[in-house]
This record gives sequence, C-alpha cells and structure tokens, in this order.
Amino acid sequence: MTLNVLILCTHNSARSVLAEGMLNHWARKLGKDVKAFSAGSAPSGRINPFAIEVLKGAGVDTEGFRSKSWDEFATPVMHVVITVCDSAAQETCPYWPGTRVKVHWGYPDPSNTEGGDAAKRQAFELTRQAISYRMLQLLALDHPEAMSDAELQERLQRISSN
Repeated sequence: MTLNVLILCTHNSARSVLAEGMLNHWARKLGKDVKAFSAGSAPSGRINPFAIEVLKGAGVDTEGFRSKSWDEFATPVMHVVITVCDSAAQETCPYWPGTRVKVHWGYPDPSNTEGGDAAKRQAFELTRQAISYRMLQLLALDHPEAMSDAELQERLQRISSN
C-alpha cells in the first residue's frame, strides 16, 4: 500500500514544493512506496523560481510542478499531513481535517530572505537540504504504512525534533 503524504503551506510556492520534490525524489531512488503531494490553503498560483532551481540542481524532476490548492486533494486518501509553514514567524499554518496523522515541521520562508539573488538562492538551497534530511528520516522508518496512527505520529514527531 502506498503511503500518501500531503505537505501543506500557505502559498504552495516554496517550502511545500521543496518537500514534495525531495520526498518523491528520494522515495524513487530508494524504492519506497511513498507518494508526496503538496498544496496551499491560499496558493500563490506560481512556484518561486529559486525553488525550481535548487530542486533541479539536486537532480529532481520538476516537470508538472505547479502551485495548487488543497481543494484538489479530496482523493486519494492522505495517510500523513505535514505542515511546513513557519509558526515562529506568526504564519498561520493550514489545518487539514480528517487525517489522523499530522505533524508540523516548520521552516522559515526562504522567499523572505533579505539581500539579492545570491542570498535568496542560498536560503532556498539550505531549506532544501534541511527538508531533504527530514524526508530521508521519514523514508528510513520501517514499514510506516503498517504502524498504528499513534506510533506513526510519535515517530514523525521525533523526526521534527532532529
């Protein structure tokens, strides 16, 4: 059974897109039956070009990536929902009802980095690396699809503290 993971942020233009790209990339490379999706509660309608640039630089196929609303995800059933907004910066994180396993893995928005293109590019790359690290930890879980909701929730919470 495929483990479906929905990654939410507000605009679906940077962090959630980075997370979707990295989780699907590593799942394919490692032969894991995990499928990531991303969406936003108020999608911007465009993906930040730096997000696409750093994903491509990491070897991720970005074909078909677009900023989309969470309204598109009534199906398939999402087993896990991960929010990646930065609650420390008073961002309002989207709430997804109906999924029992939810975890918050907050990251500062690299789009808000001050400075020129070089500073933004570096912020996006560092965010991609941090997200990639957590996605690899998720993929290292032994048969997450067979875990109880409580056990999976606890394991994902543990990853968030790394």
